[in-house]
Amino acid sequence: MGDLIEERIVTGVYPPGMRLDETELASGFGVSRTPIREALIQLSSAGLVEIRPRRGAIVAEIGPHRLCEMFEVMAELEAMCGRLAARRITGPEQLTLAAAHQACEDARDANDPDTYYRLNEQFHHLIYAASHNGFLEGQAAALHRRLRPYRRLQLRVRDRMSSSFAEHAGIVEAILAEDGELAAERLRGHVVVQGERFADLVASLPMLGDLGRSQVKPVSKA
Repeated sequence: MGDLIEERIVTGVYPPGMRLDETELASGFGVSRTPIREALIQLSSAGLVEIRPRRGAIVAEIGPHRLCEMFEVMAELEAMCGRLAARRITGPEQLTLAAAHQACEDARDANDPDTYYRLNEQFHHLIYAASHNGFLEGQAAALHRRLRPYRRLQLRVRDRMSSSFAEHAGIVEAILAEDGELAAERLRGHVVVQGERFADLVASLPMLGDLGRSQVKPVSKA
């Protein structure tokens, strides 16, 4: 339920500032108000919805400049996770990461961006966990969640799944080789490339509104 509402927000079906009425949403989706309320609370924690006194849930506005800033921070957090993972990953974790990478290949071959994103998400979370730094893992996971709809839609850009998978291969190679600096560099590039490519897509998304579209600029590689 949360994913459906999330995508409608990102694609502009529910534009910034729109009030999300629980009763209307429940009727539209054919469910009770309880899963709708739970979904709105989750989306509020992700920054996509604001819960306001006496107004209820309102679609939040996320400006293009802030979005690019978030991708920059995400790139650095992932780079740090990769650097530590290369030093600290265990044998069983190496096998799990390799299996997750293989699963992404199957989704890529099936040209299934939604399944690829779900598996891609698992792949990244395995790297966060392999850093064996609980605080870092939590921070990376929280920002990943906030950027989730943008990263998911970005995978629908032509050929992005193939290039994403190729980048994953390089990341896995560096981590398994215990090369922390290379793992960090490749993860940073992987996420920043998302930011660059996604800038063009974001510029056309209704959720950002007309204000600021001209401000969307690619995030330069570090």
